[in-house]
Amino acid sequence: MIYVLNGPNLNRLGTREPDIYGTTTYQDLVDLCLTTAEDLGVTVEVRQTNADHEMIDWLHQAVDEGADVVLNPAAWTHYNIAIRDACALLSGKLIEVHLSNIHKREEWRHHSVISGVATGVIAGLGIDGYRLALEHIAR
Repeated sequence: MIYVLNGPNLNRLGTREPDIYGTTTYQDLVDLCLTTAEDLGVTVEVRQTNADHEMIDWLHQAVDEGADVVLNPAAWTHYNIAIRDACALLSGKLIEVHLSNIHKREEWRHHSVISGVATGVIAGLGIDGYRLALEHIAR
């Protein structure tokens, strides 16, 4: 099992700041992950939450299962130490994904508290970053 976990406001893709995030919808993202997983012969579960306690519970579930995780922590990237600490517990791979290039945006977005415990980071490739993350994990 690979968990694809998405943080706050990603459910608004397609309408949220299309000049930054494009017009791709959250359902498009989910469909891409499911199709990619099928092509790779792996199982994925795609989830999104705006509640950090729920994200922490999902990360704990991945810890208990020894599962790999593709994580887009969204705004939590820059400050949520509790989510970072839950990520640090993972024994499987953790690929941090960002739709936009956080290093080309506002200065406060340049730092990730998650990256230091991630296996790898993909930023700025839109939803294609999810496909690349799943392909990496499946190898």
